[in-house]
Amino acid sequence: MPGPARAGAMIYAHSLTRLSAFYQKVLGMKRLHASAEHHVIESPDLQLIIHALPELIAASFSISTPPVVREEQSIKLFFTVPNLAQAAEQVRALGGEVFGPSYQGPGFTVRNAYDPEGNVFQLRQNIDAQRA
Repeated sequence: MPGPARAGAMIYAHSLTRLSAFYQKVLGMKRLHASAEHHVIESPDLQLIIHALPELIAASFSISTPPVVREEQSIKLFFTVPNLAQAAEQVRALGGEVFGPSYQGPGFTVRNAYDPEGNVFQLRQNIDAQRA
């Protein structure tokens, strides 16, 4: 994406480096910018800003292993991946988990997952990619 992104999402992180690496590896994103406060990562489809929680907030709680799943959040992001099975392996290897059944949507298959901090998201694979 040349220039500033027109759309994206921000995820607040207890562990900036770990969460940034998780999304880069699972989604094949690349890091554009990094500071002690945030990492900007992107794919051709999306720009994510992984933003460190302020120290006072981060110090007020810890992330368990496995993390407590934050299923009652008001926003759930979804990401299209080339292969659901491979993405699920990456999610697990990097401290997250894929859970629940697969769902069929119009032209895609979906699985729910959570990252190492318990943030819930969906992984999607286009049906055409499944046939390839």
